[in-house]
Amino acid sequence: KAETSIIAAALEVIQKIGPCTAKIKVQNIEDVRVSKRKFVIERAKDLLKAMMDNVIPDSQELADEVAYSVRVMEIQEYGIDRLPAGPSIDESDEIIIVEGRADVLNMLKHGFKNVIAVNGTSVPNSIVDLCKKKTSTLFVDGDRGGDLIIKEITGMAEIDYVTKAPDGKEVEEITKKEIHKALRGRIAVEQAKLDIKENNGNTESEKPKIQSEQRPRFSSPKRFEQTRRPEQTRRSEPSKTVKISVEEKKAFKDMLEDLIGTRGAYVLDTKLNILGKVPITELQTTIKSLKSGVHAIVFDGSIDRDLARTAERTAVKYIVAMDSKIKPDDTRITILTSSDL
Repeated sequence: KAETSIIAAALEVIQKIGPCTAKIKVQNIEDVRVSKRKFVIERAKDLLKAMMDNVIPDSQELADEVAYSVRVMEIQEYGIDRLPAGPSIDESDEIIIVEGRADVLNMLKHGFKNVIAVNGTSVPNSIVDLCKKKTSTLFVDGDRGGDLIIKEITGMAEIDYVTKAPDGKEVEEITKKEIHKALRGRIAVEQAKLDIKENNGNTESEKPKIQSEQRPRFSSPKRFEQTRRPEQTRRSEPSKTVKISVEEKKAFKDMLEDLIGTRGAYVLDTKLNILGKVPITELQTTIKSLKSGVHAIVFDGSIDRDLARTAERTAVKYIVAMDSKIKPDDTRITILTSSDL
């Protein structure tokens, strides 16, 4: 160290470098071995953190991965409609009807194997046939969409009982305790219809319709259409007030064309600025995590009921896609497809 200091001081007496006058001032003496050692330590910390986060899963992650794989293996496709279902649909005397594949997965996770999903807006023939032969319980989400599903399915199939997830929760996310509590508290389908009518503020004059629905539903399609028509009219009214400007249509069209073949999605704010681009497989998760501030979604795919329900909860105004599996009247959100643009 002494020798290094002498050399540094000697440099300061230099007055000329080449043809130019020079003045040298030594500000600091640094041991490069120490700086390299610090770099090695910091880099080692970063590498260890990355390895722990991404390379070495903990025991819970391993258990969850194995359990998920088993649940996926247990799912089968039932009937000509290829509906997601548990392995005990044929053997069980009772069945539980849910909305989608994710709901079936969660029920299988908690040991319920007599579960089947309607998997869409219409009621499949497989569900209608099963309800004729088995005691059926309809298990829906704890929101307004769940009430609409109850009206839809009970008008077409012979449902015996109805139950709902806790308020604001979906069947796919509730715990085993919440599932047991909901199933223990199931009610007869007639009582469920009465509760829905009361919640919607209907008058006493509408109650005779409920009595007529207790008879076989299959021989009188007109009666089902009459019960649905007021609901469709009520749901379609908000969408009529939404006007789309020419600029918005052009922006949506350009973004949709830009996404063709990418299987990706744009998330937009109120000024139609792109907040981010995500794969469509992660679209619902992204919307749930943002919770608010999403004005529109543009993606290379098809709009389904699950996506529409998720978007409704986060106050999304527009969904733009290549095509749609649901009707505009089935959701409060304005739906646009490539043919509309």
